[in-house]
Amino acid sequence: MNEHKVYRAIGLMSGTSLDGAIDVALIETDGHGFVRPKRYLAHPYDIDIRDKVRACFGKTIRDAQVEEAEALVTKAHIDAVKSLGESADIIGFHGQTITHDPDNGFTWQIGGAGELAKATGIDVIADMRQADISAGGQGAPLLPLYHSALLSSHAKPVMVLNLGGVANITYISKAGDFRRARSLIAFDCGTAGALMDDFMVERLGLAFDENGELASRGVADGQIVKSFLSHSYFDKAPPKSLDRDNWSIDLVAGLSDINGMATLLEMSVAGVARAMDYLPEKPLHIYVAGGGRKNDFMMERLAKVLNIPVRSIDILGYDGDAMEAEGFAYLAVRSLLSLPLTLPSTTGAPEPLGGGRVFKFAT
Repeated sequence: MNEHKVYRAIGLMSGTSLDGAIDVALIETDGHGFVRPKRYLAHPYDIDIRDKVRACFGKTIRDAQVEEAEALVTKAHIDAVKSLGESADIIGFHGQTITHDPDNGFTWQIGGAGELAKATGIDVIADMRQADISAGGQGAPLLPLYHSALLSSHAKPVMVLNLGGVANITYISKAGDFRRARSLIAFDCGTAGALMDDFMVERLGLAFDENGELASRGVADGQIVKSFLSHSYFDKAPPKSLDRDNWSIDLVAGLSDINGMATLLEMSVAGVARAMDYLPEKPLHIYVAGGGRKNDFMMERLAKVLNIPVRSIDILGYDGDAMEAEGFAYLAVRSLLSLPLTLPSTTGAPEPLGGGRVFKFAT
């Protein structure tokens, strides 16, 4: 019998791929091993917001451009919660990342958590990366403990691969108990949707390459992929994390549309393959969350290159689109309970660390 109090929590996520929507999810959880997803919606926002946010990528100092983008991001998140139309005990608000530079102790997620709390009448927990960054951790990935809770009864070792703006993995060992060293390993392993989507916007004015159709018709440039893998990041032992702009589409500027997309996709696959070198055992299964799982050609290439069953996490009854938003709802409850959000093996923090700031709706 579950002895912990169960909370209703809403999670919000707006990723660096800027796919034109805010993910909103409602879960019930005790912040430990019990999680029950309840509802999810993708709340669309105007392309104008995407462009104004994109213009802020890489900034480290607040200016009028950031102020304008933040106001738009905040309103969009308020609208998203209201569209869900659900009551909750807490909201986990990630905000919109514009710069992530952990090696210099800096990360910035814009969005007015206080305004969100007042507008929705629900307390908000935000700034969930900052405590980890301040302690010398990478501040990312933040969802391994959520993945571990979801797959607690699954055969192990098992891996969750999130294909969002960047690619990151959560490896759950046979030990299962995150308090044991290296039983839970997580890190960013390369680029994913950010570069591919940027390329599609610039070349064709489209948001993304549906099902990998364009990439499937091209031929990847092996030399560019090899050059990509020569980056020092891939020789750095985890934990480690990336900013979505560590690489740019300039890498494939001289290629045709189809070959450029094929090369960018193969770079993502190669990054995941390189990540396998840092795992103590080969996972039995890989379950994929995030928008990249809908790219049929990407999934085909991953399965072939890794020689491991690669499936959408939806096959387990979860919604791969909702995963990140659900994760921040889960972390908000853990924050309320003063439980760790990050671990030495997932972010490089010196010890298991809590985090997050509470913004009361009544203040």
